[in-house]
Amino acid sequence: MSDNAQQFIQFLDEITRARGRTNAVFRDIRMMHGMTEVENVVLTAVTGASHSPTVPQIGRSLGHPRQVIQRAADALVVRGLIEWRDNPDHKRARLLTATAEGQRLRHLADIAGIERAARFAVTIDPTLLAATVAGLRTIRESIENSLRTIGEQAEPEDGEEA
Repeated sequence: MSDNAQQFIQFLDEITRARGRTNAVFRDIRMMHGMTEVENVVLTAVTGASHSPTVPQIGRSLGHPRQVIQRAADALVVRGLIEWRDNPDHKRARLLTATAEGQRLRHLADIAGIERAARFAVTIDPTLLAATVAGLRTIRESIENSLRTIGEQAEPEDGEEA
């Protein structure tokens, strides 16, 4: 195995470990609002989107199965945090939009998250943090481009947009 491939595997391991740690750091904020991790991810995706996303778009963007995103979206609809809208571009993949309550809850969670992040980030060199963010973004974009180029993206499931 090449050194670059070995480094890539170590990179993936570090991301997995870091994600576990960050989930632990922010878990109580999410739980305070009564959301599961996936519900929080979906609400964040909907409130942070430049245009109303669909369940398949959120799933592809975040690497989660469509069914998992669908269950979380349904739960958020029941709670009145998001709502379904007809999608003029697709009959079955409806659009998700945040309600005023969903926007309010996301705002409160963001405030708590920023306060928590400030406590943890104080021990990290800001230059290192900025360089790491830029590096991760570049790596993610490279992976996305490779997936498009070599055609390894999964075929859309029935009812998903291509």
